[in-house]
Amino acid sequence: MPEVSEVVIRLGGFTIEIQQSIFVWLCICVLAMFFFYFAGKKIEKADPSKPTQGLVYVCEEMYNLILYVVQGNLKETTTHYIPMFGTLILLMVVANLTGLIGLQNPTSNVSFNATLALTLWLMIQGNAIKKAGLKARLKELTEPMWLLTPLNIIGELALPISLTMRLFGNILAGSIITLLVYTLIKNIAPWGYLGLTLTPFLHMYFDIFSGVIQTYIFFTLGSFFLGQQVSKQED
Repeated sequence: MPEVSEVVIRLGGFTIEIQQSIFVWLCICVLAMFFFYFAGKKIEKADPSKPTQGLVYVCEEMYNLILYVVQGNLKETTTHYIPMFGTLILLMVVANLTGLIGLQNPTSNVSFNATLALTLWLMIQGNAIKKAGLKARLKELTEPMWLLTPLNIIGELALPISLTMRLFGNILAGSIITLLVYTLIKNIAPWGYLGLTLTPFLHMYFDIFSGVIQTYIFFTLGSFFLGQQVSKQED
């Protein structure tokens, strides 16, 4: 497991330093761009009368997975928001698995998580204002009595902070624990080589299970609060 480091890019007389987690995220986005482009071409050429297979089948299963995460919260507005949520969910799952190949996980960077959380929060607030107007939205913060306004404001601001720190804390903790185990194995060699049998299970939990679960929690909460503003409330 690598330590936090920077990627240095030299272009002529210029030197650009990018934190490894951000560079990894940029690479994931570029790869995803090509993947979605070729997947879209495959889907356009697919015969709907025949069973799906290959890349088209993979995309179909990914779509069903995304629906499982957000449809219960977004309800009838799911189709409208699924491009954004679908893209971010798939990219974050891939990002959470980068630790398996020795790269720094983008979600272990608090600024990265804060950007995602703030984006969702602004979307929620924007839709709340669009739904009832700015005056009505401000009035909601004074209910059920004006004395509770400070608490209501704190509650609204707590969402992006909570999303950020929950994801950051869990992912970073997993990275630190794995790093400590590798350091211990290295320091007690040659007996430490016996401990290498444990490392696949560490990665299985912290990089796969925990990473997927944290992605699920992040976007389930985000879609829930967004759904409160955009979906029709049941009687």
